Amino acid sequence: MGTITNNLGLWGDALWGTVVLFLAGGGIALVLGFVVGAMRVSPVPIARAVGAVYVNFVRNTPLTLVFFFFAFGFPLLFPGRVDYQVLAIWALGLYTATYVAEVVRSGINTVPVGQAEAARAIGLTFGQVMTQVVLPQAGRSVIPPMMSVFIALLKNTTVAAGFSVLNLGSIRAYLSERGESSLAVLLWVMAIFVVLVMGLSWLQNVLERRLKVTR
Repeated sequence: MGTITNNLGLWGDALWGTVVLFLAGGGIALVLGFVVGAMRVSPVPIARAVGAVYVNFVRNTPLTLVFFFFAFGFPLLFPGRVDYQVLAIWALGLYTATYVAEVVRSGINTVPVGQAEAARAIGLTFGQVMTQVVLPQAGRSVIPPMMSVFIALLKNTTVAAGFSVLNLGSIRAYLSERGESSLAVLLWVMAIFVVLVMGLSWLQNVLERRLKVTR
């Protein structure tokens, strides 16, 4: 227990770093994922093609390489001082958005085609059909797989530790310099992640009960 009580400030900063990476990266992934998911089922061929290229290109690239691009490629394209935490957030968000998009696409396929056709028959545009009829239902029907994507995102925040971003994945190195046992630190990090994931599972159960789709 002394590993935590003797270094409360560092543990707090590391936990806050993980939470920021998760929430900010998740926000980007959620917004972009819904847009790309809608593009994947768009009647416009160029939109489907752009969505497919983005998903297949980024999703099939290891997350570490995405981080390397943001850490070393982005500063070359856009010179200037950039916060590594901001770059890590964008790397996590853009990478996770591909999984969110595929989950959304699978959810869209669960919405009866007749509903979209009926919406178009009364004069709604494709954008209105998606935002007012299809996506709200699709979002409610994909809560379990969507939460799995966000649990994976939470764990992926530890990758940022390799790029000088303080979070729970990097705290072992900091505490080792203070003479703390690496094994004890890792066990505490594992325990904290288990608690965080249990929190997300609880949230999933709440959302499933409140937003359950009755067919």
